[in-house]
Parts: sequence; C-alpha cells; structure tokens
Amino acid sequence: MGDSTQQLDRAFAALADPTRRGLVARLAVSDATVSELAEPYDVSFQAISKHVKVLQDAGLVTRSRDAQRRPVHLNAEALDSMTAWIERYRREAEDRYRRLDALLDRMTDDDQPPTQTKDES
Repeated sequence: MGDSTQQLDRAFAALADPTRRGLVARLAVSDATVSELAEPYDVSFQAISKHVKVLQDAGLVTRSRDAQRRPVHLNAEALDSMTAWIERYRREAEDRYRRLDALLDRMTDDDQPPTQTKDES
C-alpha cells in the first residue's frame, strides 16, 4: 500500500468521528486554538486535543506557533485529495448508471409492439 493510500485511509478514518468532522467544519471557517475548538463541546480540553492529534496525524490539520497561541489550520490539500478520490468513483458509478439507463431504454423500445399504419387496419 502506497503512502498516498495510507494517508487517504487515515483521513477517512479520522473523519469517521462526528466530533472530528465538527472540528474540520469549524476550521473551514477560520483557524482556531484547541481551547477555541473545545468551547462548544462538553468534553475536556485533553479530549479535543486528542481529536486534533488524530486529524494532524491524518494530514487534515497543521499547527503553528503564533506568539503565545498555537492555532490549528485546516489542510485544504488533504481534503482535495479525498475529494478527487470520491469524485473518481462517483464518475464511474454515474457512467455505469448511464449505460444501464441506455440499455433499459433499448429493451423498452424492443418490447413495444409495432404501430399499425392506417393502411394495415
């Protein structure tokens, strides 16, 4: 399994948790510290910190130092690779359904009795 596949696996696994999806949604609005991320949740600072670490290990977020603050940033590139992966399979599924629809249309057309013309009556 390649590095990009493992990274994708970690990213999807990280986003399987609703709290982490909420953190990503919050970070899409703006960078935030772990304390700011923890505010709306009824869990400890340590629990949110662990969630951020999982997101960081998955490559979905990065941390930096800004004076006394340590803001968390959303890594849009990681989301882009996930989106590209999903889009590839969405297109393949769409193509399959399009072919199935065309086949069903042909089958329906073949089942139609021939129409009679006025001369045949």
